[in-house]
Amino acid sequence: MNIFLDMFITFFKLGLVSFGGGYAMIPLIQKEVENHHWLTMSQFTDMIAVSAMAPGPIATNTATILGYKIAGLPGAAIACISVSLPSLLLILIIGQLFIKYQNHRIVKAAFYGLRPTIVAIIAYAAIKFAISNGIIGGSNYIDIKSSFLLVVAFIMLIKTKYHPAYLILASGIIGIMIF
Repeated sequence: MNIFLDMFITFFKLGLVSFGGGYAMIPLIQKEVENHHWLTMSQFTDMIAVSAMAPGPIATNTATILGYKIAGLPGAAIACISVSLPSLLLILIIGQLFIKYQNHRIVKAAFYGLRPTIVAIIAYAAIKFAISNGIIGGSNYIDIKSSFLLVVAFIMLIKTKYHPAYLILASGIIGIMIF
């Protein structure tokens, strides 16, 4: 199959079935990366870090970077458009329906059911990244330096009003100094 068609189908499918925002989409993108052998897990993790630091939605950023890695600038354009297109089409349709039925008890109940599942998907992605990058698990069971940064960043997010971008920047600088 043509690489561009394969990318379009893959990213369109990801955009179509991914609910809960960009971070919830990461495990699905990871699965496709593994299935297509597009990147190593380490490369994928680095790509997620860059995607998180860049402005814009993380899923779109990740798809764009991945598309660029696979097929250059045309690949980036195809990945970006194809991952975003389902959201555009669906939101146009669902937006109209949601406005009309948002107070219906079944709609409210469905959203109460979706919320904890989305949190679980995001937690799963975080734990899987921690394991695949040796922060937890592996030969040391827990990497002390990485775990300390994780805990400090988590506390800073909870206790302060610092923007996450500042924590990302500080973590990069600290990483340069201690790793």
